[in-house]
Amino acid sequence: MSFSEAQLTRYARHIVLPEVGGHGQARLMESRVLVVGAGGLGSPVLLYLAAAGVGTLGVIDDDEVDLANLQRQILHTTERVGIAKTDSARAALTAINPDVRVVAHRERLTARNALRLFGDYDLIVDGSDNFATRYLVNDACYFSRKPLVSGAMLRFDGQLSTFKAYVEGDNPCYRCVFPEPPEQASSCAEAGILGALAGAIGSLQATEVLKELLDLGDSLSGRLLMYDALTTRFREVRLHRDGNCPLCARKVLRDLSVHDG
Repeated sequence: MSFSEAQLTRYARHIVLPEVGGHGQARLMESRVLVVGAGGLGSPVLLYLAAAGVGTLGVIDDDEVDLANLQRQILHTTERVGIAKTDSARAALTAINPDVRVVAHRERLTARNALRLFGDYDLIVDGSDNFATRYLVNDACYFSRKPLVSGAMLRFDGQLSTFKAYVEGDNPCYRCVFPEPPEQASSCAEAGILGALAGAIGSLQATEVLKELLDLGDSLSGRLLMYDALTTRFREVRLHRDGNCPLCARKVLRDLSVHDG
């Protein structure tokens, strides 16, 4: 791929990295990433991936921008309150980098459309805020053989991991780690959240996405990274495939609709 003068200037700090170089930047510009959710986590992920020059960014969200979102969802602005988050995302991302193609999917992710949507992308990012969607994203990534970079946060705590259970070996899926949702799972609206925490976890997710696309460093697959903002401490837990996992422990494909939350 040849670069224009503007692209050479825009991506100069990537190109001078020996681990990235022109070849790596060209790979990013040819990559396709789908982000589930244009909220607290999706905002920094999308912003940094657009800035990095990822060629096609898909964003799926069926919600509208609300004033209460702006405390942490930095993709949106006061002027765009009331419009679709996918439209707001397109405006913000195009303003950062007009080279990036933004594909807006203004719809709810369901078992009926997940495999169709995921099939058009190289990697999926989960920025959703509920367990039903996380399980659905995990299952669809497994069946479509797509790497999944997953993040979650609540109050002052965040976590992230990469899931590639379709790869042979001890690579777990999300269900291996969280077989069942908590009996009383709180939402951000109920329990609250420190706004800047979304930036910390979302930026880490964006970094892991770029590493996966460029095949750099050590993947987070098989590891769960947890961050406590109050103590400014990170903790890492080693993950293993669950031999009794209802999804990845078996090789027989099942109807995805049973996992629709």
